[in-house]
Amino acid sequence: MTDFRLETDRLVLRNWQPGDIARFAAVTNNPDVMRWLGGVMDAERLAQSEARMIGFHESYGHTFWIVERKADGGHLSGEMLGFCGLKKIDAPGASFPGEFEIGWRMRTDAHGKGYAKEAAIASLDAGFDRFGAEEIFAITVIENEPSWGLMRRLDMRRREDLDYDDPRFEPPLRHTIAYSITRDEWAAQPR
Repeated sequence: MTDFRLETDRLVLRNWQPGDIARFAAVTNNPDVMRWLGGVMDAERLAQSEARMIGFHESYGHTFWIVERKADGGHLSGEMLGFCGLKKIDAPGASFPGEFEIGWRMRTDAHGKGYAKEAAIASLDAGFDRFGAEEIFAITVIENEPSWGLMRRLDMRRREDLDYDDPRFEPPLRHTIAYSITRDEWAAQPR
């Protein structure tokens, strides 16, 4: 498995390594973070999630990468904040399987600090420039306003024509809404 690394001013995005799932679960697998993501995961779901993230990287060269904060001020170097990156849409019931999906999940104390947006910008840049995406999609549930709020701040367009129901979940988590942005739309944005 080849290593992958993206750097921003404050963050490092990298592929998963052995032991990451335990650190990741310690900071994100709680009721607050997992409220709109299917609830707190048991050991079996965590292991499946780790296998999926590693599998995406091995198959496509990209995944929802680990996000770590660089050394800044008095903070610890390499503090794990969550994940952000790109994978292929594979949710049951998805109306656009196989397309590029951007996603993020950040620990509670990282919310509201711009980390998710910073990581998402780096991920979108990589998706279009490095991985050749023509369009990148994002999905969430309508109740998850912070997530679709970030999609809007990234100038992604609401795509009601692509909404679908994910049979793995009960309402309100079943109804999935979609946003997207094309290569040309992303290139036209000032940064």
